[in-house]
Amino acid sequence: MKNDAGSAPENTVRLRAGDTEVTVEPERGCRIASLRIGGTEVLRQGERFGSFVMVPWCGRIRQGRLHSGGETYQLPVDSGEHAIHGTVRRRAWRTARSDERTAAFFCDLTEPWPWPGRVTQLVELAEDGGGLTLTLGVETFGDSFPAQAGWHPWFLRNLGRGGRDVTLDFAPAWQEERGADHVPTGRRTDPGPGPWDDCFGMPEGVDVTLTWPGELELRVTSRCEWVVVYNEQAEAVCVEPQTGPPNGLNTHPRLVTPIDPLEATTTWTWRRPDQELS
Repeated sequence: MKNDAGSAPENTVRLRAGDTEVTVEPERGCRIASLRIGGTEVLRQGERFGSFVMVPWCGRIRQGRLHSGGETYQLPVDSGEHAIHGTVRRRAWRTARSDERTAAFFCDLTEPWPWPGRVTQLVELAEDGGGLTLTLGVETFGDSFPAQAGWHPWFLRNLGRGGRDVTLDFAPAWQEERGADHVPTGRRTDPGPGPWDDCFGMPEGVDVTLTWPGELELRVTSRCEWVVVYNEQAEAVCVEPQTGPPNGLNTHPRLVTPIDPLEATTTWTWRRPDQELS
């Protein structure tokens, strides 16, 4: 529901610490709609942007066909010939609790996903306002099922203050070869130059630094072993930690069972030129 003052949903949650403000919109897929550091917006604005949750899969599933337990399930095709980015990014989530710096949210998995379950997201702003930690959980209400979890942040290419565009620094172990249909072929190659719409393997954990020269340095880390980097648009760049590669429900299945939920965490830390990076 929209309020009279603008387009933000009525149950928008705002977290504050130091000079940082985080805005979460549960009704719009529990996306991080805004991250303002020292008054400067870091995320691209708009209903499709910010930073959204990818569950129960990340990236594309080839032709929307999920093969599991000897069965084939057809998921809605919503990106060319593929199913993309899961089902919860367009769902309304519920707020479980919130205070000045932390908030917890949940959303149930329902059709068109074949298995009942629940997704949770915990959003935690560091006490000094110098970092943000996001934690996802995926659990089943019954039968085991394959799942992935991840985040799709749209970081502004330029912060709009007269500075230079962002640069990326990361050292992946490999790059997933991308087929003509934009789905990994299963072959691993040496990392190549951008621009990218590609998945990379980082078996020691995701570690990517974005630098807006002279303005801000932001580091994305996670114990996840895959990251998709997308920088083919003029407005923003995406650094997406995730628990498996695109089409990974078919190629790298990780089962969520009644005693073994899926959990994933990413932490963003930042500094301005006169500060030490955490």
